[in-house]
Amino acid sequence: MPVAQLQNLTVQYGAFTALADFTCTIHEGCTGLLGPNGAGKTTLLKSLLGFIKPANGGGSVAGADIITEGKEVRRRIGYMPEQECHIPGMTGVGFVAYAGELAGMPASQALRRAHEVLEYCSLGEARYRNVETYSTGMKQRIKLAQALVHGPRLLLLDEPTNGLDPRGRDEMLELIRDITTKKEVNVLVCSHLLPDIERVASNILVIYKGRLQSSGTLEELTRIEGLPYDIELKEQNQEFVNELFRAGAFLMHSERNHYRVQFPGTHDEGTKAIFNAAATSGAQIRSYRRARRSLEDAFLEVIK
Repeated sequence: MPVAQLQNLTVQYGAFTALADFTCTIHEGCTGLLGPNGAGKTTLLKSLLGFIKPANGGGSVAGADIITEGKEVRRRIGYMPEQECHIPGMTGVGFVAYAGELAGMPASQALRRAHEVLEYCSLGEARYRNVETYSTGMKQRIKLAQALVHGPRLLLLDEPTNGLDPRGRDEMLELIRDITTKKEVNVLVCSHLLPDIERVASNILVIYKGRLQSSGTLEELTRIEGLPYDIELKEQNQEFVNELFRAGAFLMHSERNHYRVQFPGTHDEGTKAIFNAAATSGAQIRSYRRARRSLEDAFLEVIK
């Protein structure tokens, strides 16, 4: 089921067109939003929140119209902005509870829910500290907590790993994955770090110069045509490669004991050829799998 839809959306700032005839569907699960700086990603997020009146077109989020039902849209969306959004002088629990009240929750329910999401975001011990004393990683997590407090149908995350060290980045990505898979909250995550998107997203939207350039699943976007395999041997073995050649394979790339090989025929025939070549040459296979290109390679191809 689609979580959000935009139809022929055009957004202009004076003479500049930020989004041009933009049509897309955001499906359930985690969707990655990709695009270079100035592509229109932030305008797209603000449009989904109902903050911008488009010049043409429209859309909906969880059944609420983004033009005529802005308040209802924002009740159904959780938004984690790229910039800091904390209020100095407020404790963590007070800030998150206040965000819940702004979304229409009764004060007692918002406070109870604030304690729950702060524990979930690993901020339970810091809940009574003022938010301005938090570290960068804690500030990122409390932005996530305030976006989750009211139980949104769709969560918009703008650069959620921005400024985090490797450990903090891993923790944030695990949180996002857990939110999608276990809490069953739909997520649209915008990031310039493509490996982050590759780790959490199952669907991809690519935007460039205000237009949708590509959309589909991560698997579809990173697929390599044909029947390619990535093979890792225990050690280099030229006779193994020669046997693959005899079976009709084409060597696409090799580096030490790693090989990317393109096969004709079916999947079963390719697998059989790999093991026959290993048996004949005496090579020991450590691993083999269907080859995929990186999301970065796919993204660059799309925007070119």
